[in-house]
Amino acid sequence: MSYNEADLKRRMDGALESFNRDVTGLRTGRASTSMLEPVVVDVYGSKMPLNQVGTISAPEARLLTVQVWDMSVAPSVDKAIRDSNLGLNPQTEGAMIRVPIPELNEERRNDLVKVARGYAEQGRIAVRNVRRDGMESLKKMEKDGEISEDDLKRMSDDVQKLTDAKIKEIDDRLAEKEKDITTI
Repeated sequence: MSYNEADLKRRMDGALESFNRDVTGLRTGRASTSMLEPVVVDVYGSKMPLNQVGTISAPEARLLTVQVWDMSVAPSVDKAIRDSNLGLNPQTEGAMIRVPIPELNEERRNDLVKVARGYAEQGRIAVRNVRRDGMESLKKMEKDGEISEDDLKRMSDDVQKLTDAKIKEIDDRLAEKEKDITTI
C-alpha cells in the first residue's frame, strides 16, 4: 500500500457520507422514506438494505409502508425494523408492512440523540482508521527510503489536518441533528 492523499480524502469522505446517510434516517417529526435507509434485512443468507427487498413509501405524514417483493421475507423485514433502534413497531399484513410513526416524546427524543451519537462515533472511528492506514503507509515509505524524515513529518501533519477537518464535519452535523431532534 502506498500513500495517496486523494485516496485518503475519498475514503474519509465516504465515511462522512455514510454517517450523513445514517443520521438522515433519524426522524424529526414526520414520516420520511429515508428513515428506513439504515435498516438492513437478513434475507437469502446475506444482509441487504431494506430498499433492495421492497418498496418504501410514505402515504401519510405519520405512516410508512414497505411493500416487499417476496412475501417470504416479510417476517425478516418486520424483525429488522423492530431491531433497528428507531423505536418503530411495524404491522405486517401479507406482503405489506405498515410502520406507524409515533409522536416524539422526551424519552424517545433522548433515545434518538443517543442513536445519532452512536452513528457519529462510528463515523469518527472510520475516519481515524483511514488516518491510521495513511500514517502506516507514510512510515513504511520513510523506512524504505522513499521519503525523508522531514517529508514524513509534513505529510503526517497533512493527514492529521484532513482527519481533524472530517471529524469536525461529523461533529457539526451531529450538533445540527441533535438540535433538530430536540426542538420539534
